[in-house]
Order: sequence, then C-alpha cells, then structure tokens
Amino acid sequence: MLDSLFYFLACFSVIFAVGAIASRNAVNAALCFLLCLVGISGIFALLEAYLLAVLLVLVYAGAVVALFLFIIMLLDMQHPSAWNFKGVSGLATVVGAGLLVSGVVGIASRGKLESLPLADVPASGASLKAYGEALFTTYLLPVQVVGFLLLIAMLGVIVLSKKFTAEEVK
Repeated sequence: MLDSLFYFLACFSVIFAVGAIASRNAVNAALCFLLCLVGISGIFALLEAYLLAVLLVLVYAGAVVALFLFIIMLLDMQHPSAWNFKGVSGLATVVGAGLLVSGVVGIASRGKLESLPLADVPASGASLKAYGEALFTTYLLPVQVVGFLLLIAMLGVIVLSKKFTAEEVK
C-alpha cells in the first residue's frame, strides 16, 4: 500500500513539476509549482518526516508561492514581453539538459549506495529541539541572509510595479 501511495505521489509531483516548467502562463506555472510541493510534502509524510512535510507546506507552498503570485499579479505578466529571450532560453535549455544527463550518468556509474542496517541508522531530526537548536545556532546566518534577500525581493517588486507619471520622471 505504501509503495503504491509513494508511486502516486511521485508521479503527481513529476507531472506538476513538468507542468510548472512547460506552462506559458505564469499564474498556471506557480499553481503547478504549488501542487508539486504538496506532492513532495506527501512523500516527506510517508518517510515519517512530519516536521519537514509541514514546513514545506507552510514555508514554500504558503509563503513563497504566495509571494510568486503576488509578484506575478503586480508585474502584470499576462502581456507579452518586449524582451527577446530566445537565445538565452536555448542556452539555458542546453546547459540544463547537459547537467541532467551528467547527473544521471554520474549516479548510474557509481552503482547502488551501500545501505546500513536499520539499527545503525541514527535518528537525526527525530526531535523538534534538535531542529530548533541547529536553526538558532549553526544555521542562524543563512536563515537571516535568506530573510534579508526575500525583503530585498519584495522591495524590488514594489519599486518595479510603481507606475511613474511624466512629472515624476523629471
């Protein structure tokens, strides 16, 4: 039963990830990304990593996707852009495909990972206290930097979305 649920959630996540990439409408892409994150959260729940599942839904699906939708709607992405990104898109496609192929070949050439007996696997992440201690000691600077970058992104969206009149430009 768990195997079939895992395969369902994995297919669900992959389908919506492809939908997020292939969608030409930015709002549909953000919503496909949201559903992909919900599928991945379900996989975390199957792995009994409930805290990660809830954090994924709260932080990424709740905050980041809402911020994406806010930015998309503020910038009015429905109209075609005057910029021509065909060369950059082609280059990004080739680089991305090359990285994907090299990753798959690298993983396939190594063989299977050696697995430890279940009794020898440490229960890292089993307590909320360990997460909190690591978050506020070891990872305090990266969390603060990410928060600062989100603040800068939000301010940039506000500046980009402001409509200037001819008198304000002078």
